[in-house]
Amino acid sequence: MMDLSNLLHLLSEFVLAGVATVSFAILLSVPKREYLTCGFVGAVGWVIYVLLTDAGQSPALATLIASIPLTALARTFAIRHKAPVTVFLVSGIFALVPGAGIYYTAYYFIMGDPMFSTKGIETLKIALALALGMTIVLGMPLPRKKITKQ
Repeated sequence: MMDLSNLLHLLSEFVLAGVATVSFAILLSVPKREYLTCGFVGAVGWVIYVLLTDAGQSPALATLIASIPLTALARTFAIRHKAPVTVFLVSGIFALVPGAGIYYTAYYFIMGDPMFSTKGIETLKIALALALGMTIVLGMPLPRKKITKQ
């Protein structure tokens, strides 16, 4: 059961992830009318990731599961807003990309620390999980519109 403080923390995670996603969308020159939608897509993906990692799931599995609804939302909004799916997907996955893992893998490698292989494998798992989640959703065919005879 979730108490009020946990709910407020989750809400703050949602808002901050949305702001970060919108900031990244601005950096990517996404049209202004799509900012809120991009923020929503990124925030949903991040909150699912946080809920799963708090429940004890591995970061790679949490990323895989979070990337599926994130990609489905991006695809849905792309159809609804008549925009490319990349507008919502690239900015939306921003929070799930293992940037810190890539940094620490390179850092440990340069410093000669054997920890680089462990961190590198973990980062690779997260990156592959992200790609697999997107592939699962984007590989599904879109429903066809029924053609009515006149």
